[in-house]
Amino acid sequence: MLIYGAVAVALAVSPLFLNAYWTDVLNNIGLYAALGLSLNLIVGHAGLFNLGHAAFYAVGAYTAAILNTHFHIPILVLMPLCGLTAGLFALIVARPIIHLRGDYLCIVTIGVGEIVRIALINNVFGITGGANGIFGIARPNLFGWVVRKPHEFFYLIWGFVAVTAFFFHRLENSRFGRALNYLREDETAAEGSGIDTAHYKLMAFVLGAAWAGMVGNIYAAKMTIIAPESFSFWESVIMFTLIILGGSGSIPGVLLGAFLVVGLPEVFRGFTNARMMIFGAAMIAMMIFRTGGILPARPRRYTVPDRHLAEESA
Repeated sequence: MLIYGAVAVALAVSPLFLNAYWTDVLNNIGLYAALGLSLNLIVGHAGLFNLGHAAFYAVGAYTAAILNTHFHIPILVLMPLCGLTAGLFALIVARPIIHLRGDYLCIVTIGVGEIVRIALINNVFGITGGANGIFGIARPNLFGWVVRKPHEFFYLIWGFVAVTAFFFHRLENSRFGRALNYLREDETAAEGSGIDTAHYKLMAFVLGAAWAGMVGNIYAAKMTIIAPESFSFWESVIMFTLIILGGSGSIPGVLLGAFLVVGLPEVFRGFTNARMMIFGAAMIAMMIFRTGGILPARPRRYTVPDRHLAEESA
């Protein structure tokens, strides 16, 4: 906890010592950290291979952009609605495919992500702006204070990341989180023990998608312009990679993975094309020597009541 506290304090004061460029890099890391945590519920806890998470991210961003530009609703007020829209879309999409396992589910989610991207390019219902996207999205307004500068967005984004980490930490220690871990380890045994596996998997999918939709709201507010190319298959790959690299099922691991996957390429930007070779070699080495990720999730520990105390209470 002391280490985590020291890292949090260092991160909080970092905009005071960084220029606008590096502050914006931290903002991007924060967005991917929140997206990674939302996907971690699906991949890390429920054990479902989802490579189409960018689709739900896009639904949230486009919901915010369309309603803000057409009806002038404040962008942050739309955040719960963005989450609801993305969650409802996930419910419709995942319901018929949630019984699939492993590679089959992975392939279908890739298809869902591409369908959403192509639909946006083709200006579905005439409201998505086609390949050009949507312009003129309003900046966030917090009690009369308009958020514009990178260091102002820094506190908005990382404040949301802190709320996200706290929420998912509480969730993973709940009955719901334990059930997800159980079906991840052995779905057949979980179902035999009375757990409605289809229900829990579907709820994990919907909740993770809803959270990604809220991140899409912040992204739209930050960029003030969105286009289909921002929600490509590569975005889903980045989210998936930072989970596997940092530690599947581990909140600190996902946060560290976001720093490594998003931040390190910026650090080595001076090496141009060689930076991706260095990054790729590092990932290969990690997958060989540390298959569980850099900071894997700790095994759950359960307190077994003393047999004599149990007999006395009986």
